[in-house]
Amino acid sequence: MIVTKTPFRISFFGGGTDYPKYYRRHGGAVLATAIDKYCYITARYTPDLSPYRFIVVYAQTEKCRTLEEIRHPAVRECLRFAQIDRGVIIHYQGDLPARSGIGSSSSFTVGLNHALLRLRGISSSKRQLAEDSIHIEQERIKETVGSQDQASAAYGGFNHIRFGRTGSITVTPVSLPATRLRELNSHLMLFYTGIVRTASDVAESCVECMDRRETELQTIKGLVDRGLKVLTNGSPITRFGELLHEGWLAKRSLSSRVSNPAIDEMYDQAVRAGAIGGKITGAGGGGFMLLFAPPERHAGIIAELSHLTHVPFGFDRKGSRVISASSNGDEAGPA
Repeated sequence: MIVTKTPFRISFFGGGTDYPKYYRRHGGAVLATAIDKYCYITARYTPDLSPYRFIVVYAQTEKCRTLEEIRHPAVRECLRFAQIDRGVIIHYQGDLPARSGIGSSSSFTVGLNHALLRLRGISSSKRQLAEDSIHIEQERIKETVGSQDQASAAYGGFNHIRFGRTGSITVTPVSLPATRLRELNSHLMLFYTGIVRTASDVAESCVECMDRRETELQTIKGLVDRGLKVLTNGSPITRFGELLHEGWLAKRSLSSRVSNPAIDEMYDQAVRAGAIGGKITGAGGGGFMLLFAPPERHAGIIAELSHLTHVPFGFDRKGSRVISASSNGDEAGPA
């Protein structure tokens, strides 16, 4: 039996430029971090006497005799990709709700692919995990997703991720003193809006109009280098929050589905209570709201947004990893 632990992520700047339609023409970049909230995947071979070949437990439970019967597209395609020739039982648990803008679908794909390959005794590098998961989501499932979430989930850490016109992906850890990272983390707040949406639906509306939003996307891309400079050149950390606000305004202009009156009111409430900047994480439309505010303003913001769930978080450094590997009648491979 294999158990993997794969982080979710928060993207600060550059979201939207990580879609192949954009970066294969212009190049793209994001500044993002994995966080200490996780997706857990358990995978083991199905016992010989089971009447079902595949059992998949997530928000639903699927019991299937053939691979084609599996309704969950990521599960079905990860099993195909890993070339599993036996039945498998898969269980999923997550620290945060799915479809909430923290890269949960890609963390699921990375974690499941990691577990299934290790079940076969195959070890994958972080780069391979990211590239394979991008291939599964974009080419096999045909989801409208970018390429940053898979990299953050596989690598972990606080990274500057660049996307080349040739399709290359370069992940460069952001080297900051521990005191600077703690200062940044102490200014960040995460709230769950309770609005559930499918990221690919929102993303499609953005991707469809990319040709008409090149100026906005160039602005969003440029914020990556500006954010890095704030963090690395000793600028007041509050400037990072101001850039988040600038990025949110640019992101909202990409599509009418990125925000809505309810989200706008939540954001305005937070600003009135002392937030300097923020954004809806992921594609937008709901899910989590990231805010940047001085620590002394946090209590007031929490009170103002008392109808939302505040989720404290830290940064993750390790990325997807196997946390348990044991025999399941056959050797499952080394941990």
